[in-house]
Amino acid sequence: METKQALVTGATSGIGLEISKNLAERGFSLVLTARKREPLEALSKTLRETYGVRVEYCKGDLEDPKTPQVLYDFCQQRGFTITLLVNNAGYSLATPFHETPMDAEERFLRVLSLAVIALTKLFLKDMIKAKQGNIMMISSVAAFAPPSSIQTLYGPVKTFVNRFSEGLNLNYNSMGIKSTAVCPGYTITNFHTASGVQEQMDRVPAFMKKSASRVAKEAVAATLQGKKVCVPTKTFKLIVFLLKVLPHSLFPLFSKRLAPGRYNHE
Repeated sequence: METKQALVTGATSGIGLEISKNLAERGFSLVLTARKREPLEALSKTLRETYGVRVEYCKGDLEDPKTPQVLYDFCQQRGFTITLLVNNAGYSLATPFHETPMDAEERFLRVLSLAVIALTKLFLKDMIKAKQGNIMMISSVAAFAPPSSIQTLYGPVKTFVNRFSEGLNLNYNSMGIKSTAVCPGYTITNFHTASGVQEQMDRVPAFMKKSASRVAKEAVAATLQGKKVCVPTKTFKLIVFLLKVLPHSLFPLFSKRLAPGRYNHE
């Protein structure tokens, strides 16, 4: 069995794109998925030609509860035994909590949590049989940060992702399976533009905005090393440390500055 096969969700932009490039450079065969076919087709062709690896793609929207099974079946039909699952797809909601329709909240929660659970459950069974496997959860510094004034549910969901990753390690490390919660801070992607919170992110200090390629490089390295948590860059390692030791009574002072996510510089 080929031991370097990865599935990357949200693969065509931002951190997912850079993770896909990094894995291809490392010789991984890849299954890429995202919502739009054209970028998937173009990226797959580029990675094949640049790195000489097998790359296939499957269009899918993780808001659809059927998509995780579709992706798993696609991998089975194409002969992929996924050894690295990258749960990267995500977005945020721009409207205030009380104004956001419940169906929008449900779609958001499905992409960031329920789809992550479903994909992990599906591919975990094969990893157990193989007695090896890695799972990368793209979480956020928001899991450690004070509540955000613009993304009410984002931090709580990422806190869940971290705890879910911890639970996987507790139950499956002994079977050769390791999960890594990757917690980036502000990352230069189209995340905030797509989520409608670009104006707020424009006020973030420049030194806090990190490149997606740097985040991806640290994320992949930490995952393949089997680290339980990865906070990319020294800047955000320090911030997370401070958040852990500072009294919670001081958190409101930081709430408007520490709502990390992915930042678009364009």
